[in-house]
Amino acid sequence: NEPKIDNSTQEPMNCTNHTAYVQCLPAPNITCKDHLGIEKVFTGHEVGFYKPIACRNVNGYSYKVAVALSLFLGWLGADRFYLGYPALGLLKFCTVGFCGIGSLIDFILISMQIVGPSDGSSYIIDYYGARLTRLTITNATFRKMQTYP
Repeated sequence: NEPKIDNSTQEPMNCTNHTAYVQCLPAPNITCKDHLGIEKVFTGHEVGFYKPIACRNVNGYSYKVAVALSLFLGWLGADRFYLGYPALGLLKFCTVGFCGIGSLIDFILISMQIVGPSDGSSYIIDYYGARLTRLTITNATFRKMQTYP
Protein backbone atom coordinates (compact mmCIF):
# COMPACT_ATOMS: atom_id res chain seq x y z
CA ASN A 1 0.00 0.00 0.00
CA GLU A 2 0.98 3.60 -0.47
CA PRO A 3 1.50 5.54 2.77
CA LYS A 4 -1.18 7.96 3.97
CA ILE A 5 0.22 11.46 3.46
CA ASP A 6 -0.25 14.31 5.94
CA ASN A 7 -1.47 17.33 3.95
CA SER A 8 0.31 19.89 6.13
CA THR A 9 3.75 18.26 6.12
CA GLN A 10 3.57 16.24 2.86
CA GLU A 11 5.25 13.37 4.72
CA PRO A 12 3.83 9.96 5.65
CA MET A 13 1.55 9.91 8.70
CA ASN A 14 3.12 8.93 12.04
CA CYS A 15 6.66 9.82 11.00
CA THR A 16 8.97 9.44 14.02
CA ASN A 17 12.77 9.29 14.00
CA HIS A 18 12.82 9.60 10.18
CA THR A 19 10.77 6.38 9.83
CA ALA A 20 7.11 5.68 9.12
CA TYR A 21 5.44 2.28 8.88
CA VAL A 22 3.14 1.30 6.00
CA GLN A 23 0.69 -1.60 6.14
CA CYS A 24 1.49 -4.42 3.74
CA LEU A 25 -1.29 -6.76 2.65
CA PRO A 26 -0.17 -10.16 1.32
CA ALA A 27 -1.86 -11.43 -1.84
CA PRO A 28 -4.88 -13.73 -1.39
CA ASN A 29 -4.20 -17.42 -0.66
CA ILE A 30 -0.63 -16.79 0.54
CA THR A 31 0.33 -19.12 3.37
CA CYS A 32 2.92 -17.96 5.90
CA LYS A 33 4.44 -19.77 8.85
CA ASP A 34 5.40 -17.67 11.86
CA HIS A 35 8.28 -18.25 14.28
CA LEU A 36 6.16 -20.71 16.32
CA GLY A 37 5.38 -22.83 13.26
CA ILE A 38 1.74 -21.74 13.06
CA GLU A 39 0.50 -21.41 9.48
CA LYS A 40 -1.83 -18.61 8.44
CA VAL A 41 -3.61 -18.27 5.09
CA PHE A 42 -4.19 -14.65 4.05
CA THR A 43 -7.31 -13.51 2.19
CA GLY A 44 -5.78 -10.25 0.95
CA HIS A 45 -7.59 -8.08 3.51
CA GLU A 46 -5.42 -8.63 6.62
CA VAL A 47 -2.22 -6.77 7.43
CA GLY A 48 0.68 -9.15 7.03
CA PHE A 49 3.43 -6.84 8.30
CA TYR A 50 4.43 -3.18 8.53
CA LYS A 51 7.14 -1.99 6.14
CA PRO A 52 9.42 0.80 7.41
CA ILE A 53 9.89 3.68 4.96
CA ALA A 54 12.09 6.76 5.30
CA CYS A 55 10.52 10.15 5.99
CA ARG A 56 11.95 13.61 6.62
CA ASN A 57 11.77 16.08 9.51
CA VAL A 58 9.86 19.19 8.39
CA ASN A 59 9.19 22.30 10.44
CA GLY A 60 6.89 24.48 8.35
CA TYR A 61 9.27 25.93 5.75
CA SER A 62 7.82 25.62 2.26
CA TYR A 63 10.15 25.05 -0.68
CA LYS A 64 7.82 26.92 -3.06
CA VAL A 65 7.71 29.98 -0.78
CA ALA A 66 11.50 29.99 -0.34
CA VAL A 67 12.12 29.85 -4.10
CA ALA A 68 9.50 32.56 -4.80
CA LEU A 69 10.98 34.85 -2.14
CA SER A 70 14.47 34.25 -3.49
CA LEU A 71 13.40 34.98 -7.06
CA PHE A 72 11.33 38.12 -6.43
CA LEU A 73 12.61 39.57 -3.14
CA GLY A 74 16.07 38.01 -2.87
CA TRP A 75 17.72 41.38 -3.42
CA LEU A 76 16.05 42.51 -0.14
CA GLY A 77 17.18 39.39 1.76
CA ALA A 78 13.60 38.16 2.29
CA ASP A 79 14.61 34.58 1.44
CA ARG A 80 17.29 34.50 4.16
CA PHE A 81 14.95 36.08 6.72
CA TYR A 82 12.30 33.45 5.87
CA LEU A 83 14.76 30.56 6.24
CA GLY A 84 15.99 31.83 9.63
CA TYR A 85 19.25 33.55 8.71
CA PRO A 86 18.60 37.15 9.90
CA ALA A 87 22.24 38.30 9.77
CA LEU A 88 22.64 37.29 6.11
CA GLY A 89 19.19 38.71 5.34
CA LEU A 90 20.17 42.06 6.82
CA LEU A 91 23.50 42.01 4.97
CA LYS A 92 21.72 41.30 1.67
CA PHE A 93 19.20 44.07 2.42
CA CYS A 94 21.93 46.65 3.13
CA THR A 95 23.99 45.72 0.05
CA VAL A 96 21.00 45.22 -2.29
CA GLY A 97 21.71 41.52 -2.60
CA PHE A 98 25.48 42.04 -2.86
CA CYS A 99 24.81 44.10 -6.01
CA GLY A 100 22.65 41.29 -7.44
CA ILE A 101 25.36 38.64 -7.46
CA GLY A 102 24.47 37.31 -3.99
CA SER A 103 20.80 37.19 -4.95
CA LEU A 104 21.58 35.07 -8.02
CA ILE A 105 23.82 32.73 -6.03
CA ASP A 106 21.20 32.36 -3.28
CA PHE A 107 18.49 31.65 -5.85
CA ILE A 108 20.59 28.85 -7.32
CA LEU A 109 21.47 27.43 -3.87
CA ILE A 110 17.86 27.49 -2.67
CA SER A 111 16.51 26.08 -5.94
CA MET A 112 18.99 23.19 -5.76
CA GLN A 113 17.98 22.62 -2.09
CA ILE A 114 21.57 23.14 -0.94
CA VAL A 115 20.53 25.95 1.42
CA GLY A 116 17.67 24.94 3.67
CA PRO A 117 16.03 26.14 6.88
CA SER A 118 18.44 27.19 9.61
CA ASP A 119 16.99 24.74 12.15
CA GLY A 120 18.25 21.77 10.10
CA SER A 121 14.78 20.61 9.06
CA SER A 122 13.78 19.84 5.48
CA TYR A 123 11.53 21.85 3.20
CA ILE A 124 7.87 20.97 2.84
CA ILE A 125 7.74 19.64 -0.73
CA ASP A 126 4.84 17.80 -2.35
CA TYR A 127 5.24 14.08 -1.62
CA TYR A 128 5.56 13.34 -5.34
CA GLY A 129 7.24 16.71 -6.04
CA ALA A 130 10.73 17.82 -7.08
CA ARG A 131 12.55 16.49 -4.05
CA LEU A 132 16.31 16.02 -4.22
CA THR A 133 18.16 13.35 -2.28
CA ARG A 134 21.78 13.92 -1.35
CA LEU A 135 24.02 10.94 -1.97
CA THR A 136 26.59 10.14 0.67
CA ILE A 137 29.31 7.55 0.99
CA THR A 138 28.67 5.12 3.85
CA ASN A 139 29.62 1.55 4.66
CA ALA A 140 26.74 0.45 2.42
CA THR A 141 27.85 2.62 -0.52
CA PHE A 142 31.47 2.84 -1.53
CA ARG A 143 33.60 3.05 -4.64
CA LYS A 144 35.06 -0.27 -5.62
CA MET A 145 38.58 -0.14 -6.92
CA GLN A 146 38.88 -1.15 -10.53
CA THR A 147 40.99 -4.21 -11.19
CA TYR A 148 42.72 -4.84 -14.46
CA PRO A 149 43.03 -8.38 -15.87
